Amino acid sequence: MLKAGVLGAGHLGRIHLRLLNESERYELVGFYDADPQHAKQIEKEYGYTYFSDVDKLIAACDMIDVVTPTSYHHESGVKVLDAGKHLFIEKPITVTVEEAQELISLSRKRNLKGQVGQVERFNPAFKAVSSRIDQPMFIETHRLAEFNPRGTDVSVVLDLMIHDIDAILSVVDSKVKHVSSSGVAVISNTPDIANARIEFENGCVANLTASRISLKKMRKARFFQRDAYISVDFLTKAVEVVRMKDAPEDRGDFDMILKNAEGVEKQIYFDNPKIEENNAILDELETFADAIENDTEPVVSLEDGTAALDVALQIIKNFKEL
Repeated sequence: MLKAGVLGAGHLGRIHLRLLNESERYELVGFYDADPQHAKQIEKEYGYTYFSDVDKLIAACDMIDVVTPTSYHHESGVKVLDAGKHLFIEKPITVTVEEAQELISLSRKRNLKGQVGQVERFNPAFKAVSSRIDQPMFIETHRLAEFNPRGTDVSVVLDLMIHDIDAILSVVDSKVKHVSSSGVAVISNTPDIANARIEFENGCVANLTASRISLKKMRKARFFQRDAYISVDFLTKAVEVVRMKDAPEDRGDFDMILKNAEGVEKQIYFDNPKIEENNAILDELETFADAIENDTEPVVSLEDGTAALDVALQIIKNFKEL
């Protein structure tokens, strides 16, 4: 079993602590939090071992899970990698691309594994259809959340939209050509509602909307590609795959046939895959254990996390230029 430690015992940090403690792949050594009073309360309530010295915790582990506020990600990541330990770090990877690139450089230099916590990659609905998304040419996403003061220290792009940015970059095999965006700060000092348009060199276009002041929750993505439409509901963990093929000569009474202006007939059919239920956070942590033990590429590499951050920062930069 890999010895694991957690930096940060906030809302998400406590979830990571519980899952690492339950996992058969890890031995939870303990955790560190910058607030000693809060940390001691967590230790008393849950029984996890609190380390008041972050360096001693890192030294006692094989892998460190960084779940601190984003502003501390770079400092924590450097400390972990400098100590020769594998790094799991929550999204966004860092505040700047330059900071992220330093983590990449350090991990390569020391031959260490690094993974970014982009949990929607492990959503069972997305996992069920990601291999079926083939050269999409138009993508539309909506990620709406009710207001929660937690996370409002950063733009809604880094808080919510980055999930969809990462998912899109994972299925579009092309470089980003152009980014345009608009955002509005309604209740926070940073935008609470944002819309972005990402254009890729291969002609694919993605239109993303994110809001953290909505009256209802929504996390949906739709992918349009040649002869197929794929819908993913990240919230309800449901998918819909609608495909088209050449219409058969022998047709049943219930076959759905479309004819275009040129007289070409296509048959519409549903091709919905089976969704395997999972705990997405536990899944991402345990696949990181696979990468460490088998010396393979993590599912969401530090490079992937940096690419998503780069696009997110381009979107935010366009807000300021309006």
